[in-house]
Amino acid sequence: MSTGYRFSQKLIHWLMAVFITLDLVVAQKFGGDMELWDRLESRIDHASLNIIVMFLFLLRVHLRRKHGTPPAEANRVAWQDRLSKLTHLAIYGVMASLFATGLITGLNTTAPLPLFGILDISLGQTDANLFVFVRQFHELATQIMIALIALHLASAFYHQLFLRDRVMSRMLRRKS
Repeated sequence: MSTGYRFSQKLIHWLMAVFITLDLVVAQKFGGDMELWDRLESRIDHASLNIIVMFLFLLRVHLRRKHGTPPAEANRVAWQDRLSKLTHLAIYGVMASLFATGLITGLNTTAPLPLFGILDISLGQTDANLFVFVRQFHELATQIMIALIALHLASAFYHQLFLRDRVMSRMLRRKS
């Protein structure tokens, strides 16, 4: 019996990690001073990366429902198992809220927002109050996501370096 995730689940996990990291780098630029052209280009990059992440996310959820997760280590304590499940649920919930709030702000922007430089999703007119209101939740969800990613990474390294169990190998090795 396999103790690891399927190759497709691992691939999607690591692709999401790469694209989310790239997106966070792009999104961090928004906090600083930017030329208008750079801001518009960065928004296009941000929105386009998120379409890729959303597709991978939906595929990941589908595969998780279809194949499930490998059984937990037999010696794992109950609180770790509950915290792991709660953290993953929170990551999925916050990610879904980021997609929803990002879409709402993208639709309600006055500047064009062509995904991948092709398809403009902006409505060209905006409800400024709705934009500002939803934008606050998007920024808060981003900060929560960063904290959850940090918790996820810290937990993985804790298992690898201190507990020396097989938790990380379930997502790293080709065959487990």
